[in-house]
Order: sequence, then C-alpha cells, then structure tokens
Amino acid sequence: MKPVNHKAWFLVLPMLVIVAFSAVIPLMTVVNYSVQDTFGNNVFFWAGLEWFEEMVNSERLHAALGRQVLFSAIILAIEVPLGIYVALNMPRKGFWASFCLVLMALPLLIPFNVVGTIWQIFGRVDIGLLGHTLAALGIDYNYTQDVFAAWATVIVMDVWHWTSLVALLAYAGLRSIPDAYYQAARIDQASRWAVFRYIELPKMQGVLMIAVLLRFMDSFMIYTEPFVVTGGGPGNATTFLSIDLVKLALGQFDLGPAAAFSIMYFLVILLISWVFYTVMTNLDREEGR
Repeated sequence: MKPVNHKAWFLVLPMLVIVAFSAVIPLMTVVNYSVQDTFGNNVFFWAGLEWFEEMVNSERLHAALGRQVLFSAIILAIEVPLGIYVALNMPRKGFWASFCLVLMALPLLIPFNVVGTIWQIFGRVDIGLLGHTLAALGIDYNYTQDVFAAWATVIVMDVWHWTSLVALLAYAGLRSIPDAYYQAARIDQASRWAVFRYIELPKMQGVLMIAVLLRFMDSFMIYTEPFVVTGGGPGNATTFLSIDLVKLALGQFDLGPAAAFSIMYFLVILLISWVFYTVMTNLDREEGR
C-alpha cells in the first residue's frame, strides 16, 4: 500500500487556527456565560442549567420564536415559487439572458443595512415614494404604528432582496437539463405543465433544496433589515429571535440568559439545517441510482 502523505495538512492548519479563534473560542465563552451568574466586578457564580430552564419557560422567547417561524414560513412560501416562476421566464441564451442574470444579481450585492435604510425611507409617508403613493390612494399605511403594515413592509423587503437568489439557483438547475428531454416532450406533445411537473421540477430538486436551506437559515437569523426599518416594533410585532437576543444581551445586559438563549438558537438552526442536509443527501442518492 502506498504511504499516505500528510503534508497537505500544513496547508489546512492555518485555516483551522483561524476558525478556532473566530468560532470555537467565542462559542466556548458563550457556553461559559450560560452556566454562570455575575453581580459585576468580574465575579462569577455557578448557575448550572438555571438560565436554560428560564429560557425554555420564557413566554418572551416563545413569542419571538412564533414570530420567527411565521416569518420564515411566509418568506419560503413566497420566494421559492416566485423564484421558480422568474427562472422559468428568463431567456436561456443571448444578450438578454446575460442582462437578466446581471439584473437579478444586483439586489444580492446591496448590504443588509443599506437595504433596511432604502425601505425605511421608501415606506415613509412624508418623503417615501411608497408611503406617499399609498397615502394619496387613501390607504392608511404606517409601518411604525400599524402591525400589519410593519409585517408587510418587512416581508416585501425580504422578497425584493432575496428572491433573486432562488431565481438564480433555479435558473442554473434549468440550464443543466439536457435538450434531449425537451425534444422527447415535444415528440410526445406534452403540455407545458407536464414538462414542468415531470422534467423541470425533478431536475431542480437539488438546487431548490439548497435554495430552501439558504433562505431558511438567512430568514431565521434575520436582524439588520427589520431592525433598521422598524426597530422590532411597533411594540414587539417584528421583534424576531435575533433582535430579541440583542435586546436581552446589550439592552438589559443579562449575559447568562442571553448566552443560554443564543446556544438554544444555534442548536435549533443546526438541527433544522441537518434535516435539510439529510433530505438533500437522500435526494442525490436516489438520483444517482
């Protein structure tokens, strides 16, 4: 047997060290805070699982989790079908195909805080185009005072920002389908719905699972955009898990509960991402048979 050369590990080692300092050490610090209590002066006392029990039984956490799950569900229900529809109607070749790809990629290049600022100004009744137009039409729209308007603004903002990602992934899946499938469908005089149902959708399953996974993780951890637009309001209407966590850690400076909160938050995302990854792996194995 040929001896294994382990010299390649020296190329990976610097990255492992960086990851250790940027991820593992901060994570251990959070774990340390989650099992201790302090009264200041950098003096800590062992608290065990007290903070975890408090967070599990916290109505505040339950409410934020409910809002977060609802937001992610709405986002996925809108962006995935809309992204598929856009991808199906994009040109397949030529100048307009390149133009559409560049156009679809533009929203993804805008920083999160800039997106929030754009929609904050866009939705204002006094100077915003959207707010002023709706007011002129007699529609009572004020995202700072009305819960429905705040939710609608945050959802439309996220759809505008991230539907392009789903569309680009779906477009890549469509472009990977051989022309022979479409030729066979034309010979069989298959309808447009039949082509989509039995050719395009099965071939896009892999990229769509990636799109769902990415959009779920992003939407479940969303912070900057809604915080800039609504600040979590009106009241706590748009206070999602990440915003509630920041308020708990920095606003109230409850480090122990906030650390326990963040660990539970991390484990939930990790668990659901593992489920998505398992489903994607099983789909790849079925397609490979």
